[in-house]
Amino acid sequence: MDRIGAEHVERRLKVETEHEAQLFGQGLIIFNLENWYSAPWIIGSALKLMGLYNRARRNADQVAIRTNLLEFESLPPAFADFTILHLSDLHADISEGAMRHLIGIVGDLKYDICVLTGDYRGKTYGPFDPSLKSIHELTARIKGPIYGVLGNHDSIYMVPALEEMGIRMLFNECETISRKDSQIYLAGIDDAHFYRTDDVEKAARRIPSGAFSILLSHTPEVYSEAAKAGFDLMLSGHTHGGQLCLPGGIPIKLEARLPRSMGAGTWHHGRMVGYTSVGAGTSLLPVRLNCPPEITLHTLRQRM
Repeated sequence: MDRIGAEHVERRLKVETEHEAQLFGQGLIIFNLENWYSAPWIIGSALKLMGLYNRARRNADQVAIRTNLLEFESLPPAFADFTILHLSDLHADISEGAMRHLIGIVGDLKYDICVLTGDYRGKTYGPFDPSLKSIHELTARIKGPIYGVLGNHDSIYMVPALEEMGIRMLFNECETISRKDSQIYLAGIDDAHFYRTDDVEKAARRIPSGAFSILLSHTPEVYSEAAKAGFDLMLSGHTHGGQLCLPGGIPIKLEARLPRSMGAGTWHHGRMVGYTSVGAGTSLLPVRLNCPPEITLHTLRQRM
């Protein structure tokens, strides 16, 4: 906690103590559906009435492996074909079937680093030990360096355990990644959606001008600040792609303040490329419609 800074820790803990289950007001949106205790019952009942519950339940466990090629003029040649395994929104205690599937497939994947863009716990408050146990099983199968940020479902009290698993948690900080004589920079911010403890400018402060840089943010809602700070790539999650979508993957609700085009997959803002993962897990209930869960292998290449 010393590395994070006492002021930051106190600020986040104050929100956790006073607001973590708050329905109205706290965060970037007016109504926090994820904090409504009746929401799982209402959603589950509606799906059962429509005869969709069993299908939605099966869908939630079928985690797909996505591949995503990203090309940049500013990428150092030494980092050609550098691959990032991107996991997001595990919600491990709710998404037990998805976690079992994920634990079974990650060991066979090839990548250079793994990044986690938050939401390890199912609820936005309450116990987190069951989630940590499942994530420990997952990280034991992940090869190479792991970097992560917290999401709006996570407590700062989870950080020591996550770091003991080998995850370098980033709190408005930046790490240098080297290959041969070249470097790229990986920064991460604390949750910007609910806790609002992000500081994009601080995370970018020690990145040299013109250097290739990546930002990890649980939510893509800070896309404008990230582009202004000069990041080349931003990796996020949070939206679940809608989780329950109309045919064609059209989200009913994204639980985020941003253009719908940024709700899932690759998007652009200025010269910055963004990617919003729909996540491997689920919120409220382990159900998905027209929005399969995913993990993503991002491969970086030079644009010729």
